[in-house]
Amino acid sequence: MNKIQGVVINKIQGFYYVEIENQVLECKLRGVLKKKNNKYNCVVGDIVEVSEDNAIEEIKERKNLLIRPIVSNVDYLAIQFAAKNPQIDYDRINFLLLTAFYFNVKPIVIVNKIDYLTAEELEVIKEKLLFLKNIDVPFFMISCQEKIRLTEVEEYIKGKITVIGGPSGVGKSSLINFLQSEVKLKTGEISERLRRGKHTTRDSNMMKMKSGGYIIDTPGFSSIDLPDIKNREELIDLFPEFSGKGACKFLDCNHIHEPGCSIKKSVEENIISEERYNFYKKTLELLKERWNKYD
Repeated sequence: MNKIQGVVINKIQGFYYVEIENQVLECKLRGVLKKKNNKYNCVVGDIVEVSEDNAIEEIKERKNLLIRPIVSNVDYLAIQFAAKNPQIDYDRINFLLLTAFYFNVKPIVIVNKIDYLTAEELEVIKEKLLFLKNIDVPFFMISCQEKIRLTEVEEYIKGKITVIGGPSGVGKSSLINFLQSEVKLKTGEISERLRRGKHTTRDSNMMKMKSGGYIIDTPGFSSIDLPDIKNREELIDLFPEFSGKGACKFLDCNHIHEPGCSIKKSVEENIISEERYNFYKKTLELLKERWNKYD
């Protein structure tokens, strides 16, 4: 029996919708795959082999797997915030960067609503995000309202699978509607009283972009827990700017109180961002509480 290869773009109540050569087939799992009865056995983003009778018979090896939303083979995690209304949460940006590195997904940062800013306010945000350059994370300052730099984002992610995450009210739906034309997502206004977005997104969707590739919306992505980081060494590996800074005096250096620490020295010399270093310390303390709880 001939088999063809496609990508799972949606999953609804046991049915898998597989895009193959610009058509979408409604498929079911066959045999051993179905028996696994595991929510991770076939997920959105999977490359699959489909039989002539629309049965998924094989799932190709994944390059990564995000847990919330459950999606595989992601190229980019686009972390989107608003320049104003609501204000940027820089800790949350760092948290989502940590999550992207943990799941082996390349992050990019997008700041929308720059048309709300004065020139001085714009420079302040650019200054605060300078650390992204040191960790090789691209960032884009855009306005969905005024169509500023949207084509630069589109050009960067074309032909790739991109998950877009961030809090409500930052214009994710507006950006997604620019990038694709198959599904029109509703856009929500900001609550003036609470200064936070109304929750307008309901489902995760894998949508084909006009320039090629796919965009995936992620309701609730900004509220996920810390990844399941096992130890201090694993955490340190998730801070790219910590590598190549020379050896510390102690092999088991926590980079907190120890003398002769190359990381603390790099912070003092402004080679490593002080905000990033403070985020590392805060995260280490949170993880220590978790590790001690389960010891």
